[in-house]
Amino acid sequence: MSGSPGTTGTDGTDWLRRAGSLAQPGRPMVIDPKAAGWPYSGMQILDLAAMPEQHLDLRDTEAVLLSLSSPNVRLEVDGTIVDLTGRSGVFAGVSDWAYLPVGSQVRVTGEPGEVALCTAVAEQVLPMQVVRADAVPVEVRGAGQATRQVNNIATPTSFTGAQRINVCEVLTPGGNWSSWPPHRHDGLADCPYQNEEIYYFRMGNSTSDHGTPHGGGLFRIYTVDGSVDQTWTIWDGDVVLVPQGYHGPTVAPPEYPMYFLNVLAGPGAERTMGFCDDPAHHWIRQAWEAQDQDPRCPMTTAKGKVSR
Repeated sequence: MSGSPGTTGTDGTDWLRRAGSLAQPGRPMVIDPKAAGWPYSGMQILDLAAMPEQHLDLRDTEAVLLSLSSPNVRLEVDGTIVDLTGRSGVFAGVSDWAYLPVGSQVRVTGEPGEVALCTAVAEQVLPMQVVRADAVPVEVRGAGQATRQVNNIATPTSFTGAQRINVCEVLTPGGNWSSWPPHRHDGLADCPYQNEEIYYFRMGNSTSDHGTPHGGGLFRIYTVDGSVDQTWTIWDGDVVLVPQGYHGPTVAPPEYPMYFLNVLAGPGAERTMGFCDDPAHHWIRQAWEAQDQDPRCPMTTAKGKVSR
């Protein structure tokens, strides 16, 4: 793993992958564990406009599939046909999603748009499941300028039918911070939690249901040993790999809401979304008790955008 994102001592510059740098035909972004340099987590974006029919061989991976900007998606999973109601963009509403078992052969079709496939290397063959958008827990987290929306898709508390994969979406109103306070789950020092994490970003604006090229957000990551301390400008379609270290904040510029899709997986016997705050900033959680939540959240529900 020399020189890979999981290697202690790297300067972290290879943890940021710019939009388009991971593209394959019909797939604007493909990152598997080998390319990431770690054992478990992966993600692909399928473009049904560029390639209307796509085939997936999951072999040694379990997966969560959801629409990003395809209004309707059809799956044929080992001969079983499933229809998912999607959305016109990540800022337009919450999507149905499907859990796909280890070893599945999957055919994906549907209306033009993007579909996300989140993956984790796994061994247990568990049943396929479909979760409708109105059953996805939508949480408003934080307070003040750290208020954000979290769609708990396949987390340990929202979905128990997976071995290793965890998936959530976060929507941050323009001008607000997410991934705050900074936290880590790298299994190092005194932190008992260990998960690799992928961030896939889309930047919006007041008129866009999906991504826009103009809004540049921010993302910071820094390691316990001080070998990495990076803050990047984040553009629509960028990917950040988080093998270790405190990460946060992610910052949405005013008038440009930020979306990110997270997939997390690790070696633990039980799935977890546990984390360890940077001790210098843990007090912020108590400070939220005296602050109001931003009334712009939630931004979306299963019924679409929330109008105010």
